[in-house]
Amino acid sequence: MILQIMAVSAGLGLVIASLGLALLRVLRRHSIGVMLAVVAVITVAATLAGVVAVTLAMIIEGRPRNIVLTVVAIGGLVGLGVALINARWVVLASRRLVAALDDVSPSGRFVPPQGPLPAELETIGLALEQAYERLRLGQERERTLESARRELVAWVSHDLRTPLAGMRAMAEALEDGVADDPDTVKRYHTQIRLEVDRLSGMVDDLFELSRIHAGTLRLSRNKVGLADLVADALAGVEPLARAKRVRLSGEADAVLPVDADAGELSRAVRNLVVNAIRHTPADGTVSVRAVAEGDTVSLSVLDCCGGIPEDDLPRVFDVAFRGEAARTPGPYGGAGLGLAIARGIVEAHQGMIGVVNEGPGCRFEIRLPLSG
Repeated sequence: MILQIMAVSAGLGLVIASLGLALLRVLRRHSIGVMLAVVAVITVAATLAGVVAVTLAMIIEGRPRNIVLTVVAIGGLVGLGVALINARWVVLASRRLVAALDDVSPSGRFVPPQGPLPAELETIGLALEQAYERLRLGQERERTLESARRELVAWVSHDLRTPLAGMRAMAEALEDGVADDPDTVKRYHTQIRLEVDRLSGMVDDLFELSRIHAGTLRLSRNKVGLADLVADALAGVEPLARAKRVRLSGEADAVLPVDADAGELSRAVRNLVVNAIRHTPADGTVSVRAVAEGDTVSLSVLDCCGGIPEDDLPRVFDVAFRGEAARTPGPYGGAGLGLAIARGIVEAHQGMIGVVNEGPGCRFEIRLPLSG
């Protein structure tokens, strides 16, 4: 008898469950409240099916049977009511979440709805908040980059036109025979060569910066000693320092290995030193120091520029920033790309670069992981 009751209950339960799943599949695009109500109805129906199986087996008859059926019916109605209330709460919570999405501010900030939410909806709200924040930061970065690009085009166009105009004038003077004495001819040839070298360097910087911004900078990493790199960088800028009458000093611990692209990292260090020399007055000193600090390496460049205004410190590594109103660079000036390139190279090495005012000038610092 018990096996018969179990078989009938299981059979009716399977039939009701199959019908319920089919109905839920049809209603899968409807409100979650409707789906919860269907689940409650299926539960009540399955329970009643079991009771019916028992009564058919005539285990319960007469008044007790009516009492059992009444209790089951009341329990089913209570369960259905609770399910509907819960469904209504979930629906209202989801509508509040949708309303919060519709009310996203022009700044792109998503504010989660006030009040408690079901755990899943709260997780979705937090995920949406983080996604909107990343989107907002990305848009701000894109606007900053676009502004920097426009400024770069304006600055580079000016820096290209000025030497080109001078070179054209000197070339025309040589061609027309206006400048024919040997000293003037030699001076014009020297000046043209210097301007060509400067323009070539500017084009190289633009190409390097475009690779950094496009994410196509490829590093060939090997174990590099910073002491050798500092020595090479100082040797490479010695003529510029001598021309400006700036003293150079370098200090590095004996063993400071880093996993880096020697050429690219050397370029970043050289850009920092050249920038320091350009902004240090005659008879000033530029010091380069590399030391180990725990599991990182610190390479700093200290100059005598007199310091950078606090408002300008966050912009020092921006493209085309020179810290001056005039666009025309001095005789040792560049296109304002060196520090931006240095930052791109250091970040490509998973390092950090920064600047602070210190002593008679400012200190640029590169931090890289120490190679094992």
